[in-house]
Amino acid sequence: MLTFIIRRFLATIPVMGVVALFVFLLLHLSPGDPATVIAGDYASPEDIARIRAQLGLDRPLYIQFTTWIGQLGHGDLGVSIFSNLPVSQLIMQRIEPTLSLAFFTLTIAIVVAVPLGVLAAWKAGSWIDRGVMAFSVLGFSTPVFVLGYALIYFFSLKLNFFPVQGYTSISEGLWPFLHRLILPSVTLSVIFIALFARITRASVMEILEEDYIRTARAKGLSNRTVLMRHALRNAAVPIITVIGIGFALLIGGVVVTESVFNIPGLGRLTVDAVLRRDYPVIQGIILVFSATYVLVNLIIDILYVALDPRIRY
Repeated sequence: MLTFIIRRFLATIPVMGVVALFVFLLLHLSPGDPATVIAGDYASPEDIARIRAQLGLDRPLYIQFTTWIGQLGHGDLGVSIFSNLPVSQLIMQRIEPTLSLAFFTLTIAIVVAVPLGVLAAWKAGSWIDRGVMAFSVLGFSTPVFVLGYALIYFFSLKLNFFPVQGYTSISEGLWPFLHRLILPSVTLSVIFIALFARITRASVMEILEEDYIRTARAKGLSNRTVLMRHALRNAAVPIITVIGIGFALLIGGVVVTESVFNIPGLGRLTVDAVLRRDYPVIQGIILVFSATYVLVNLIIDILYVALDPRIRY
């Protein structure tokens, strides 16, 4: 197992290198110029050229890329073009809201979706099963921003249960923190509840057809024991896999949700940086997201062995 972890960790280095190259080329070869944004609408070509020279954007791409890679090797993500602050500092300032939103979203999704999926599999063909599947289709088809504005309208403007927008740090109190986080977390979790419930249902239904499940029932074990100890545990591998896939989807959902609810997290920072063409900030955030996703996939691979002893690396 230790050898596998080390091998997988070393394999992430070329993966992150490819991600860095792709992001760099995508940003620098796409239309738009931060020098033009900084100079303003009425700047002359000479002013824009001078700003490009100050920012180092007039140098060949391979020189800019090697300079950036050299900085990354020393743990330096660069400096924001507009705020003149280190990118790592900007990320640390915005990471708490994003991590809080992601944690509560996944927690709500797993706590709600897994029991729903197990229940739908146990009651396959019933109205419960059809209801869960209808919710899955609807939840997975509804855009996050549409659901977000709908929930704001009903629960914030009409019922006044939750604030419309904003974020409160946990350092200011647990309830103010949760009060502003519940609505965006529920908004973002709906799509994951739909996805996880559907996969859980399919996996558990497949396991329920196995011979050892019929043997367990023949021994007189209770339905709860059959479902939890035998069916759900053996169906856990595909469920864990889809949770990892859901984490990748969560990155995109965070960007939209933070914009809808005006949460000052990495999603909002990403949107602002894209609009300003702030290359160092965009590159730094995407690298952080990519590294996090690779780490989550490594953790999921390790969980495979814990959940299913038949799996060996």
